Amino acid sequence: MVEDNIITLRDADIHQRNFLVLNGVDFDLKKGEFAYLIGKTGSGKSSLLKVLYGDLPLQKGAGSVAGYDLNHMKTSRIPGLRRKLGIVFQDFQLLTDRTIEKNLRFVLKATGWSDKKEIAARIDEVLESVNMATKKHKMPHQLSGGEQQRIAIARALLNHPELILADEPTGNLDPETSFEIMNLILQIAKEREMAVLMATHDYSLIRRFPAKTFRCENGKISTSESQMLFTS
Repeated sequence: MVEDNIITLRDADIHQRNFLVLNGVDFDLKKGEFAYLIGKTGSGKSSLLKVLYGDLPLQKGAGSVAGYDLNHMKTSRIPGLRRKLGIVFQDFQLLTDRTIEKNLRFVLKATGWSDKKEIAARIDEVLESVNMATKKHKMPHQLSGGEQQRIAIARALLNHPELILADEPTGNLDPETSFEIMNLILQIAKEREMAVLMATHDYSLIRRFPAKTFRCENGKISTSESQMLFTS
């Protein structure tokens, strides 16, 4: 696989259950690069993301993500892959029965952190980076949708990921908040030299923040180059 790529797929078939949704996918995302993944509902966007973070197997073709070979992905290796990734969902997926701080602590402990001081310091760092430092003792239901998505982004950053996979991260937000979240994702990605692959239905975001775009359509993926978001 190409060394400067964070994601490489070659002649890959993407299945959802027993249904083939994308066929013969050739796909490259470079380290530090931002790209959109677009397409109608059911076109294969979420299934592709699930293959990339190990939730669905790659049944045909070749693929690698953050140095992990998707073809021979044993279940025991999936946690290691996910520590290299940050995953952001449309519906936030925060644990509703505990505070923001305890949400983040749960993730760190689940991914091997044990030192209490290091855990506390890392939680403070990621909350500061998304301007949510004062919210760590709040419960998720006490936050707005935009604030909850900021927390979800902070959670994705906990293990210093090389790649963010974002599945409709602005899908439940109003336009103004969507632009705020988009600016935040771009700012953090540029500062940390992280790659981002973002599935979206929101074409107003693409018009405002043009970038490389992968389109899922009729079982295939096509690529269009646009003005790059990360310029030196």
